Amino acid sequence: MSRLDIIYRKFLLTKIFTKGWGSPENLRRLFKFQDMVGNRETCQTMVSPNHPVHIDKDEYSKDYHIIEGHFESPFNQHLPELMASEVKTAQFQAILPREWKTHLRPVILHLAGTGDHYFWRRRAFLAKPLIKEYGIGSVILENPFYGRRKPKKQIRSSLHNVTDLFVMGGALILESMVLLRWCEQQGFGPLGLSGISMGGHMASLAATNWYKPISLVPCLSGSTASSVFTQGVLSEAIPWKVLEKQIYADNNYEEDFSRLVHFRDDKNSRAFQDGVDFARQFEDGLQSVVAEDERSATFNQALIQIKQLTNLSTASDIITSEWHKKVHKDSLNFMCGVMDKFTHLGNYSVPIDPSLVIIIMADRDAYVPPDRVVHLCELWQGAEIRRINCGHIAAFLKHHHKFRKAIKDSLDKQVKKYYKQNIISNVGVQSCDISQPTNV
Repeated sequence: MSRLDIIYRKFLLTKIFTKGWGSPENLRRLFKFQDMVGNRETCQTMVSPNHPVHIDKDEYSKDYHIIEGHFESPFNQHLPELMASEVKTAQFQAILPREWKTHLRPVILHLAGTGDHYFWRRRAFLAKPLIKEYGIGSVILENPFYGRRKPKKQIRSSLHNVTDLFVMGGALILESMVLLRWCEQQGFGPLGLSGISMGGHMASLAATNWYKPISLVPCLSGSTASSVFTQGVLSEAIPWKVLEKQIYADNNYEEDFSRLVHFRDDKNSRAFQDGVDFARQFEDGLQSVVAEDERSATFNQALIQIKQLTNLSTASDIITSEWHKKVHKDSLNFMCGVMDKFTHLGNYSVPIDPSLVIIIMADRDAYVPPDRVVHLCELWQGAEIRRINCGHIAAFLKHHHKFRKAIKDSLDKQVKKYYKQNIISNVGVQSCDISQPTNV
């Protein structure tokens, strides 16, 4: 793993999910929502083909055609109680060539990575260079909970609840559909999706629900977010004690959702159930010692009473330690389960044509551990993978040119296969030094 990734994360003091999982009722609603967006045919019916898009600015500069607009997030029409008022309006900016070089009008939709607020970063490092190098236009969508869509009480990129991440993903799936249809109405094409880190994963989710062959370039992302939040360095930004407390304070989590969550393997499923069984057995043991009217006492209060009655401080310390280990293990497994439910690409439709997918991975990524999840190429047969020999942060800082080259190559594949011609020629840029792609 990259030392830079580990050191960089330690310098960031920001915590995420500081208010916990979110309410069990909201989590229950999102489970049903995922069942719908996980199926392409069902998802297509969730967004009107004529969803209104409002243009706020349409102007030309020396080199670019710039369009800005907004629209109501379709997610708000399905689960309005889960969206804060600031989040409900989607904002976007299109950066297009002032003049198209051919009759083709290739456009890529960029989704934001963690901490990528507003449009400027993707505009500077992706959209404008793509026009100069390849004549490819871009549409930049502002993430829910970011930039002008950030709730007032949210600090920077720190989502309050785990459920906020699922709201973000569900909203981006439907909002991407609106913008892709808008692009078609404007005569743009071929079309593609891309993003870096979290943006790459969100782009993958959106691509699963597009009803036509579409180019896709997920950079520095994986097949699921579960390993990111339970094994990657970002797991250190989670206040696990808050999450642990909520699981055992509300039976809805351990009783209802442990049955609904589908774990990646039997080991995790057994581990979670072992934790639930341990919790119940230990509680029964405490209640046999504590008086009937004191059964509502907290765990620590009950331990004090055990020590006073038995004078076995060493034994109780051991029990306390084992209890906390078990609680933390259960929380990790529950996080793994719910993250897989909502973010694992195996729970979504396969893109219409996986051969148009070019995946860029960092071999020493400490944010998205590359060896701990099902590889995306195993889910999407025919996808291409390109590797960069560095970590997550170094790849982001130094390799945008490789991301842009992959976008061009993916669109090129689409045009050659479905338009029966060559795509954009390079506009004054030399070929990039990138590893030989591997077809899987």
